[in-house]
Amino acid sequence: MFRGVATFNLDAKGRMAVPAKFRKHLDVCCEGRLVITIDHSDHCLQLYPLPEWEIVEEKLSALPSLNPQVRRLKRMLLGYATECEMDGNGRILLPAKLREFAGLDKNMVMIGQGNKFELWNEQTWNELMDECLEEDFGEILPAELESLSI
Repeated sequence: MFRGVATFNLDAKGRMAVPAKFRKHLDVCCEGRLVITIDHSDHCLQLYPLPEWEIVEEKLSALPSLNPQVRRLKRMLLGYATECEMDGNGRILLPAKLREFAGLDKNMVMIGQGNKFELWNEQTWNELMDECLEEDFGEILPAELESLSI
């Protein structure tokens, strides 16, 4: 499980150095082989260990392609999916088109989301977190989460 937040910088070539706390686990679970794609609702990127991505890809492929919303989702997630591999220094080259989509230029944030990571522009992430902290979650919490005790 991936959890936590890490901030770091992209280098001039568009490479991100995977934070050390995640490198070892990624080496073990997927030998540093990853898939990166765009998020379907936010301007961030999703970074999956290859075995986790293959599960998502299988589920997406099984959806009915006659449904226009399903086709759109497949085009976004599968169409932008790019395999990448950590180099010997724990870096991943982020494709220019994906960096552009998420507004990744220099300062970025990597957020563990259980089986994957989200990659955000640091300023965008901070603004989103500020908005979240200002919201009254009691009024917007879905019914299925009301009984969750954390």
